[in-house]
Amino acid sequence: MFQLAAATSGSSSWTGIVLPFVLMFAVFYFLLIRPQQKKQKTRTAMLNALKKGDKIVTIGGLHGTIVELTDDTVVLKVNDVTKLTFDRNSISHAISTEQQ
Repeated sequence: MFQLAAATSGSSSWTGIVLPFVLMFAVFYFLLIRPQQKKQKTRTAMLNALKKGDKIVTIGGLHGTIVELTDDTVVLKVNDVTKLTFDRNSISHAISTEQQ
């Protein structure tokens, strides 16, 4: 009888130790990891969908229109004369024509 009680309390303490860690991982996954993965996926899709003539904003807040586009760099036309070259990853977001 004593051995049966010891065996059940041993398995109970094992689940009592592991269960909080599993619950913490689940909370971190759904509150931190999963939303960040969704955000990164939408950002990658936005960067891949860029084309000439799109109006964008850089991470530094510079507004411009895309003149040239390669895999790694973007050339922006800031005004009539000025063209600036940026890394493609420095683009914060594209501005749709409805916002202006």
